[in-house]
Amino acid sequence: MENQMCVLGLKGLFGIVNVVEFHSGRELVFASGDDGKIATWCLKTGTSMVTYNGHFSKVTAITFHEDTQHFVSCGRDRVIMLWTVGVATAVRVVPTYETLEDIVFLPNVLRITAKGGVDSEGMHVATVGSNGLVRIWDMGKSAEIFVQTNSLVSKAKEDGRLAIQKLLFDKERDMFAVVAADQTIVLHELTTFNVVKQFVGFSDEILDVVFVGKNDSHIAVATNSEDIKLYESATMNCNLLKGHTDLVLALSASKVNCNLLLSSAKDNTIRLWRLFEKGICECVGIGMAHTGSVDSIAFSNLTATFAISASQDTCLKVWELPSKFEKNSNLLCKCTEVAHQKGINSVEVSPNDKIIATGSQDKTAKLWTDSLELIGVLHGHKRGIWCVRFSPVDQIVLTSSTDGAIKLWSITTLNCLKTFEGHDASVHRAEFISNGMQILSGGADGLIKLFNIKTAECVNTFDQHEARVWTLAINQNETGFITGGADSFLIKWKDVTEDRLREKANDANKRILQEQQINNYLQNDELLKALTLALNLARPFQTLKIVQLIIKKGDYGLTDTIHQLRNDQKDALLKCVTDWNTNSHNCHSAQLVLNILMKEMQTGHFWPVGLNNAVEEILPYTDRHFKRLSKLMQDLHFINYTINCMQPHAKNK
Repeated sequence: MENQMCVLGLKGLFGIVNVVEFHSGRELVFASGDDGKIATWCLKTGTSMVTYNGHFSKVTAITFHEDTQHFVSCGRDRVIMLWTVGVATAVRVVPTYETLEDIVFLPNVLRITAKGGVDSEGMHVATVGSNGLVRIWDMGKSAEIFVQTNSLVSKAKEDGRLAIQKLLFDKERDMFAVVAADQTIVLHELTTFNVVKQFVGFSDEILDVVFVGKNDSHIAVATNSEDIKLYESATMNCNLLKGHTDLVLALSASKVNCNLLLSSAKDNTIRLWRLFEKGICECVGIGMAHTGSVDSIAFSNLTATFAISASQDTCLKVWELPSKFEKNSNLLCKCTEVAHQKGINSVEVSPNDKIIATGSQDKTAKLWTDSLELIGVLHGHKRGIWCVRFSPVDQIVLTSSTDGAIKLWSITTLNCLKTFEGHDASVHRAEFISNGMQILSGGADGLIKLFNIKTAECVNTFDQHEARVWTLAINQNETGFITGGADSFLIKWKDVTEDRLREKANDANKRILQEQQINNYLQNDELLKALTLALNLARPFQTLKIVQLIIKKGDYGLTDTIHQLRNDQKDALLKCVTDWNTNSHNCHSAQLVLNILMKEMQTGHFWPVGLNNAVEEILPYTDRHFKRLSKLMQDLHFINYTINCMQPHAKNK
């Protein structure tokens, strides 16, 4: 690698090389291709050594035992093979009835206290594959001695697909890492098989996100997965919530009980989750009544006693939530109503729990009582409605649509009060903020926009997402929000309005103090300090006034003052000269300073940055000033000539 050159070329494999391993005890290289054969070469000479035949399909992993005499291999042919180094025939062949992706050796003395625990001595290996489980084998007995029961990796949905790609074991910590096909890494303790930590490498499309827990301690995220990702807000450590059997589509957090979470999915079910201490979250309720994917879910606001779900089966359902929570209990559906002609995308409960709003692909939004009696229909959008929200302070409901518009409606009259336009594509989510005075929205154009309700104007646009924004969630005290979209980015935002105002006030105070300091220097006749401070503050006009004061005392004073400046200050002065030179009233001062700076360059005391650009800006105006002064000189000489010509005639008279 030091010389970046190829020192060996090893041939003899068929097809794509799938596995390459170096033997730590001997100078050998092991590799396998598509034919299932394991070939070895001498690392020094590149000579082909022993070829191990036994696998009938692709070999996926080769691992060496610490005694350096044995190694194991596994593959897509669903067997484990134990080999002796240098012997072409397998010592043992253990059928696993599972497509294997990786294998590691475990300690010879193995004690596991987890369910189905193990207390064994011998040669042990752990395998992972399409079942999504860690399985431990005693190679001496050719028997399976342990199967993981708390795996967070789902079984491969189709034969031949991957569930777990890699298994790593750390002898020092007695810990192993499982790398899943969905780019999730799970760390387990060997003795207890408890989950130590989880890492999410890729989120896919983020469909929904909500804050959960006291003081927004956790963030629940629904992605293109049947698992809900629960992050700690402070550390972004992640736990996977398993239960749904198809993609999770929507989430909702209770405002009354911050530890409750609702989820809905493509498996036609809703689930109620409860967050316990230390970030443990369990499913305490399951609702199964819909016949289509459940696209939206909402808690009641005053009490966590009921929830609303809306589905692609066009039905709206009210669920009774239990007062006491038991693991995986069934939720009772109180009432059902066919609400729309097409699938329902959004549902929301009013702040007083009296009204329910729904938005559908049939271009309408509807208002319902808590017993699902129709109050009214909101017509006005040209395309399907993605989101409905109630104002926290007024009797107003908000709708956002595929037509790119956001509308405000009166609950009492059902009239459209205002329309907000700004997005060039579908508006997937909109939320009231600032006590109902502003609207925050995210759309398919990847933009997040902030609207002022009073003026109906877009006051700010945030462009950080690279694809459509599916969801946004506001934290409890409205100091920030979080967004997610099709670009797999989960972005945290902070409200910096007060910080900006504070900075602006501090800058104003600082400016006043600095101006006072310059005035003090001028009063004390400390012109060099005044000039230096004015240059540091990048104030060309004030710098000009100071230069003119110095010129009044004589050009030599200006030369001495400029000579004492640092190089960066002289560079700033050159930029000031460029500005002054554009005005004929200031050209004398500008040309005088420029002359001094040119002499500083000739003597090597000034090395300007971007001299070419400065010269290009100075030359045209300098040429103009020169022509103007030349014309004035000609006029002056003509006047003198005229006077001289008139003098003899004056004497004769």
